[in-house]
Amino acid sequence: MFTPVSARAASAYKRVGAQTSVEGASPHQVVCLLFEALMQSLYSARGCIDRGDLEGKGNALSKAVRILDEGLKLSLDIESGGDLALNLRGVYNYSILQLTTANLKNDAALVDEVVQLIAPVFDAWKSIAVSPVAKI
Repeated sequence: MFTPVSARAASAYKRVGAQTSVEGASPHQVVCLLFEALMQSLYSARGCIDRGDLEGKGNALSKAVRILDEGLKLSLDIESGGDLALNLRGVYNYSILQLTTANLKNDAALVDEVVQLIAPVFDAWKSIAVSPVAKI
């Protein structure tokens, strides 16, 4: 029927917190947030597969695919990024295919494979130092 006021408040806080973190974030930080959400979805999907939670698995994998397709892939600048951007697009496309197959076949190994592909990219992205413009 009704959720307790404290549960509604917590939910609203989470929504506002996420929105605020994106609104005040640099492009570098937005990509970090996308990677964090992607990894969280992949780990969630893996846990759901282990527990036999088909609905949870489907939701987590759908979210992961959307982050890859509508977030990370769309943020690539193929013109300026050259081969690196093209290679990343290939990794994202392959990951989408593997996750779709993992969802259809309930295959945790395919989710693990994507984690192994994406984790080093995320680590490399986090290690990029975003420095202020140098003063001359």
